[in-house]
Amino acid sequence: MTEIKQLLNIIKQQLKLQGKTYRDVATALNLSEASIKRLMSAENGANMSIERLAQISHFLGYSLLELTQEASASNTRIHSLSTAQEKELVSDTKLLLVAVCALNHWKLEEILQIYQLSETECLSKLLHLDKLCLISLMPNNRIRLNIARDFDWLPHGPIRQYFHDTGMIDFLDAPFSHEYESQHFIHGMLTEAAAEKFQAEIRQLRHKLAELHTESLSSPLKKRRGTAVLLAMREWEPASFTALRKP
Repeated sequence: MTEIKQLLNIIKQQLKLQGKTYRDVATALNLSEASIKRLMSAENGANMSIERLAQISHFLGYSLLELTQEASASNTRIHSLSTAQEKELVSDTKLLLVAVCALNHWKLEEILQIYQLSETECLSKLLHLDKLCLISLMPNNRIRLNIARDFDWLPHGPIRQYFHDTGMIDFLDAPFSHEYESQHFIHGMLTEAAAEKFQAEIRQLRHKLAELHTESLSSPLKKRRGTAVLLAMREWEPASFTALRKP
């Protein structure tokens, strides 16, 4: 991918994150919406002047240098943390809280609005996350994520173990009767090929949730709800059944 394409992608991502449209850009730059659409196309982007890029950057609250650095960093996103880094997170509840908020694209002021953290304390946690390379703390305390689209916690690492030990029982201890809640437990006898096909469907569902999460970022925090989905699949039968199997 060329540098200009990377820069255009970052601009488009920021527009989506900030809930802004090409029409908003056009109004700010005193251009037509059609002109902005042409400038933002991959074919015409290479002809965009430095001055125009700087104007769009400032509209998004960045300097052109910051936006260029953001585009450059997109090539070096991390896909996971080390076991030691995950242990650091779970050893400090407030650090883990701020990390989860940051990964969900919360701003500093939103974290302070919802949780009992002082600004100094929150900034200290964000700087710690910066050291772990999970984020970069930008000017004006903006949070830039340094994670790839397929970032995930280690399969058998400290983070998953933490949520398994501390959150699983609490998560399942609910009637699942409220709006937007549901619980399904299904069982079937599958061949190996059928099981692989179903696993592929689960992966697609996970990608869909990630897409909807990104789509929702343009809405204010008060309109977004922390939503958890448990997807699990393995060969299984009740222990009481297993006990009745013939040797």
